[in-house]
Amino acid sequence: MTTKSQRILWADDEIDMLRPHILYLKGKGYEVIPVANGADAVEKTDEELFDIVLLDEMMPGMGGLEALEKIKESHPNLPVIMITKSEEENIMDMALGRQISDYLTKPVNPSQIHLAIKKVFESEALMRSQRTRDYVAEFNRVLSVRHGDLGWDGWTELYERVIGWDLELGRIEEDSLRQSHLDQKTELNREFSRFIEDRYSDWVLGPTDQRPPLSHDIFSRWVHPHLSEGKRVALVIVDCMRLDQWRVLEPLLGPYFDIQTDLFCSLLPTATPYSRNAIFAGLTPKEIAERYPKWWKEDAPKEEGRNLFEKELMDEQLARHGVADPSHKYIKILNPQESNNLRKKIGTLGEHRFLSIVFNFLDMLAHGRSESALMEELAPDESALRDVLQSWFTHSSLFEILKVLSRQDTTVVVTSDHGVVQCKRASEIKGNRDAATSIRYKYGDNLAVDGREAIHVKKPEDYALPGGSVIKHYVFAKENYYFVYPTNFHKFERQYRNSFQHGGVSLEEMVLPVATLSPKK
Repeated sequence: MTTKSQRILWADDEIDMLRPHILYLKGKGYEVIPVANGADAVEKTDEELFDIVLLDEMMPGMGGLEALEKIKESHPNLPVIMITKSEEENIMDMALGRQISDYLTKPVNPSQIHLAIKKVFESEALMRSQRTRDYVAEFNRVLSVRHGDLGWDGWTELYERVIGWDLELGRIEEDSLRQSHLDQKTELNREFSRFIEDRYSDWVLGPTDQRPPLSHDIFSRWVHPHLSEGKRVALVIVDCMRLDQWRVLEPLLGPYFDIQTDLFCSLLPTATPYSRNAIFAGLTPKEIAERYPKWWKEDAPKEEGRNLFEKELMDEQLARHGVADPSHKYIKILNPQESNNLRKKIGTLGEHRFLSIVFNFLDMLAHGRSESALMEELAPDESALRDVLQSWFTHSSLFEILKVLSRQDTTVVVTSDHGVVQCKRASEIKGNRDAATSIRYKYGDNLAVDGREAIHVKKPEDYALPGGSVIKHYVFAKENYYFVYPTNFHKFERQYRNSFQHGGVSLEEMVLPVATLSPKK
């Protein structure tokens, strides 16, 4: 007997002759709903929930293959067993190509049907059990790694494995495994924060051959080599895009490009005014502030006002690299209207040898989510945020633009300025009223914070950050902490809990993709 009443939909134009089979299955504990044609089967699956469908291949009107296609369009994970009188190989191939779970040839007896159903249900249970064993084995391997011995390459390899499980667990309903995975990521981020605290200053102040690539290396390492070969190049920055989010977009671009994805480390703070200005300037924030003080707007009242000179910074970088006649076209997309305008004119931009394009969709989603109940419901967790990004990208002007660029024989470098992390724990911070208002990083005078929850930088020059005054400090939240002042602590703790923020130290914010897309010939 089955442990619960599993619901079976059986579609067959001779369903009345199958009453003995239905009674046999009911005796085994199944609930069987009979229908006499394919159209009724499609309608039933849209109206009710079923655990499995038995589908006759040869029915008048809508046949089994057509019904199968329509059912799979709406319910891709619903198991279907195809039953037919035909043994023609092409029919079997068509059915298997549409992802059926099993295939039976008439005449069938009740025990055959029962065995096929059990095989489907038990194989899913076995897969869940194997998935649990695989994850436990992987978890034990991760625990056995001495994180203090890991360098940048070791951390990126470990993070890639974590992302693989992110994507795997996002497709299944395994609450216990998901929670274990989240706990593991929290522990890894704790160790990663220690790693960054120990190494970052040496990286940002040291020679390039003794550190991982950082934000200000993007142009020199991945863009300039293609320009120097005379290629047409587009640099596309998707603001706030994480590595796991890029991994779900890669397959969509596969038909148009050969893709090489590398990883780099975002500068601190992992925020647009610092990391994206660094990409466009090819310089650290401290160097930008010193060389181009009129373009460095760290104290602008709104974050978007601190990135007003990206084109000018890129033009200066092009000149430093000796790129003659760059014909540089800079485009920033901040809203749907600008996106549609670019979609219409992208075909006319062929005379420009170098394009730099910024898309702000994800950053707006991350920030807007904490202010909108609808957005919070739309993307309650990381898995849902990936789904939202994938859905947006599929219908976006960015996707259309990339396809056009592939036809224009343009090498495209796609990257991000920083990632984002879902905040779970409030960290109390104290400081003057004129301190920065960001949730995951602060700068100002007399800042005080728990060193277990944040990195406190008392000498900005150690992190290649502009000082401005002898007592100017920076603090970066570790792991999934977010800063809250003591005044109205509980109000703001509730407001920002589970929101997506950036500016701090975590794998999600700092380990980022830079993908080189070469058009397929």
